[in-house]
Amino acid sequence: MTLLILFVTCSLGLIVLIASLNALTFPRLERYRHRPLGPHGTVSVLIPARDEAARIGATLSSLLAQEYPDFELLVLDDNSSDGTAQVVRSTAKGDPRLRLLQGAELPPGWLGKNWACAQLAAAARGEILLFSDADVIWSPEALAAVMHYLQASRADMATVWPTQETCTWAERLIVPLMSLAIIGYLPVLAVHHIPFASLAAANGQCLAFRREAYRLLGGHEGVKASVVEDITLARRAKKIGLRLRAADGDGLVSCRMYASWSAVRDGYAKNVLAGHGSLFLLALSTVFHWLIYLFPWLWLAIGWLAPGYGWPAVPLALIALGVGVRSLAAAVTRQRLADSLLLPVSAVLMTVIVGRAVWWQCRYGAAQWKGRWLKV
Repeated sequence: MTLLILFVTCSLGLIVLIASLNALTFPRLERYRHRPLGPHGTVSVLIPARDEAARIGATLSSLLAQEYPDFELLVLDDNSSDGTAQVVRSTAKGDPRLRLLQGAELPPGWLGKNWACAQLAAAARGEILLFSDADVIWSPEALAAVMHYLQASRADMATVWPTQETCTWAERLIVPLMSLAIIGYLPVLAVHHIPFASLAAANGQCLAFRREAYRLLGGHEGVKASVVEDITLARRAKKIGLRLRAADGDGLVSCRMYASWSAVRDGYAKNVLAGHGSLFLLALSTVFHWLIYLFPWLWLAIGWLAPGYGWPAVPLALIALGVGVRSLAAAVTRQRLADSLLLPVSAVLMTVIVGRAVWWQCRYGAAQWKGRWLKV
């Protein structure tokens, strides 16, 4: 028991230390909002879209309102069945900056999003290729801020974590865990300055490349079978010595990924196994998170039921560390602080999501998303 308590304490202490360091050092897009822009070229904003009719109109309207002076906006309709193309055309209103592409059939060996991104890159004319998702909303200054950050950091590849909008309880309990993982588990200074591929991080919701860097990486063809293509590209960038940089969207770039429990469950289940690399590592990660986020609460509950338990100082201290780091990550990424108190519920729901991913893998050999099995 003593060793277990020591392990949980040290683990939470390390996460708190990393989160505190990231809170001080993580670049914030807001800082680049009104900086003078040096010599710049055309930016190609590239959006793959499959069955996004309900959301893509707002996204495109926000992009067409950008203050950045020189960009093109390309949307690829990836064989949608819900009128996505019609929404794109009606939103464009003849604006020459917006072009709609019709996606070709998915060839063997490719996953759908990666094939869509490859087609977009092939059609792009800009010196900077910025891939984004159909549900990301941009404030008018956001694109200019991303370009300022790209210039200031001299990045070959830059990624921005949008501020995640959460409304339903499923979103509030699960989506901020992504921010917790970024803020609490991966020091941004290591991402920027240590060349190990294992310390790479990226988010496909906002991912920018200098054209030559994208070519050196092999583009999306080089990651055509990867479910987590953003992270795979980031690891490749580190391996070949490219300059990888990351920033927080800080309210300038925002996204509401999912709107229901089923969408949250399946959206995270499609990535969680690929992100860990194997069923063994996923199982190890699950047990680890049970220990640091569930065990102290169970210890406290069981102790209170036992006669003569006394003051539960140790489990309360461990709970405070867990809730504290979840709160710190929430504060840094503009999430609700009060939801941090429900961290054990989040851990249980995440276990359900892991179970979904394991079932998909064992039963079908792949995850599913938007009517496609993610296998090649």
